[in-house]
Amino acid sequence: MTIEEYHAFCLSLPHTFEDFPFDQETMVFKVGASKSEGKMFALTHITNFEYINLKVDPDESLKLQDKYAGSIKPGYHMNKKHWISVSMDESLPDELVEELILNSYNLVKRSLPKKVRESMTT
Repeated sequence: MTIEEYHAFCLSLPHTFEDFPFDQETMVFKVGASKSEGKMFALTHITNFEYINLKVDPDESLKLQDKYAGSIKPGYHMNKKHWISVSMDESLPDELVEELILNSYNLVKRSLPKKVRESMTT
C-alpha cells in the first residue's frame, strides 16, 4: 500500500478528517462530527512512510504481534497497550492493512461520546 492509497482509504471512511496536530510531518486521521470533536484512529510520518500507528483492542494487539511478528509491533511513541505500529514495507497484504485501519476506525468511533456519535448520523 502506498501513502496515496493509505490516504485515500482513510478519507473514504465516513466522518474522517485529516489533521497535522503534532507537526507538519505527522499525518493524523480522526473520526468525529467535526475536526475539533474527532478522535485519532490512524497516523503516520508522511516523508518516511515506513509504518502506520493504529488503535487496537489490547487483547487483539498481542495476537496480531504474535501472528505477524516483525510486521506488527507495539505502537511507536504511543500507548503500547492500545496502539500498534504496522509495517508498510509490503510484508502484509493491503487487505489486512485495510482491515486493521477499519478496525481502528470502528474502535475509536464507538468510544466517541454519545452526543458526538448521534450528530454523525444526521
